[in-house]
Amino acid sequence: MDILSNRPQHVRSGHICSTTITPNSSVPQGCVLSPLLYSLFTHNCRPVYGSNSIIKFADDTTVNGLISDNNETGYRAELQHLVAWCADNNLLLNTRKTKELIIDFKREKGRTLDINGMAVRRVSSFKFLGTHISEDLSCTTNTSSLVKKAHQRLFS
Repeated sequence: MDILSNRPQHVRSGHICSTTITPNSSVPQGCVLSPLLYSLFTHNCRPVYGSNSIIKFADDTTVNGLISDNNETGYRAELQHLVAWCADNNLLLNTRKTKELIIDFKREKGRTLDINGMAVRRVSSFKFLGTHISEDLSCTTNTSSLVKKAHQRLFS
């Protein structure tokens, strides 16, 4: 039996159910093999430039780039390489969920990125593996989030 093909899927929320579809490629969510299969599938997604790193976790991918002397060429080329890799491997990049965070105390934030003609949203902070990282590297956003979560758990 092939557990990776011909698997009908639908979404249910309460009493409402979506139309059932049978995707032509995927990894079953919640399957014990899913993390291993994802790792095998993405093993060759590596940075091209030594000043960059690509971090993969579950179905999220983060590109970190070190930009020296205001030269963004390697960073921008890395992103285009990742876009091409995703296209070649039938992975869809959700540009609406894609964010750019710039940590730089010396210069203005430069021009915005675009992926396949769609502008990438620049943010002042974002949550990465449970930790809020901000452009000024302060702990304020992360601490506020932790206090809020503790408050909810203590007083709910």
